[in-house]
Amino acid sequence: MTLILALDFGGTKLAAALVNIGSRKWLRYERRLSPVGADASTDLEIMRSLIYSLLQDTKPAAIGVSFGGPVDAFTGMVRLSHHVAGWENIPLKGLLEDEFGVPVGVDNDANVAALGEHRFGAGQGYDSLFYITVSTGVGGGWILNGQPWRGAGGMAGEIGHMVVDPAGPVCLCGKRGCVERLASGPYMAQNVREILENKPQRRGGLRDGEVLRGLVGDDLKLLTGQLVSEAAAAGDDLAKEILHKAAWALGVGIGNVANLMNPQRFVLGGGVTKAGADFWQVVQQVARETALPEIDFEIVPAVLGDDAPLWGGVAIALITNPEFVNE
Repeated sequence: MTLILALDFGGTKLAAALVNIGSRKWLRYERRLSPVGADASTDLEIMRSLIYSLLQDTKPAAIGVSFGGPVDAFTGMVRLSHHVAGWENIPLKGLLEDEFGVPVGVDNDANVAALGEHRFGAGQGYDSLFYITVSTGVGGGWILNGQPWRGAGGMAGEIGHMVVDPAGPVCLCGKRGCVERLASGPYMAQNVREILENKPQRRGGLRDGEVLRGLVGDDLKLLTGQLVSEAAAAGDDLAKEILHKAAWALGVGIGNVANLMNPQRFVLGGGVTKAGADFWQVVQQVARETALPEIDFEIVPAVLGDDAPLWGGVAIALITNPEFVNE
């Protein structure tokens, strides 16, 4: 058996899996939530325990790593994590190679998930695709001519910070009306919360957020993007309005990317993309209206789900090591 070890350092969870080359089923799989207040040292210790639990008496031929934050994929240096403290300039590739004595590939989660979908998921058989993840934030990863494209400084794919509404609300990055500011789960929840807090006397049946309030027992701090989607499906007009704006922002971003780069496929993953048929219909329609009519492209859901970063880890381990090129 030739084993590949795949690791996923997410913002809130840590996962590791072991697979035999050529197999499409995990040999072993472990997952742990990152504790509240965790830092880089905590996450590394938890991941080490997961790895040793998986490996038992075996040794992998290579390791592929997905990291939830900016990474220099060429050196394997983590620049920082937006969710976990202490990850500034951590040489993750070097740490793992020193400990386990095998080649290691490291990249950010969107690039890695793009590789996973290209090799094992919705992008199989396509030379060009743009993977977009819509969850806590909005990120993207490119496959061009069958290879990952990271840009000159490794920052290609930041569709979340494409401005689609210059007069819109201010994003964490400081700009107004970014795709992420309108389409990510936490920001959708924030948009709903602000409307309900500022207009507590809104009336008009379901339009006043009645379903939303019911889902959280009137405690607006508990609102999430997923609950906004559920309320919209249940007929809450305010939730539908916010979800429609999110789908519109994503559609404009996709249409503009289609005009600029002309990929064959857009693959959408992440929690918000489970928002239902109306969300998908608006994304598709707005993307088509934004793109030139001569440009052909498809928008499809990711198929690897929460395992996309791990399967991407397998893919990056394979492409990082020339001896696996035909696997």
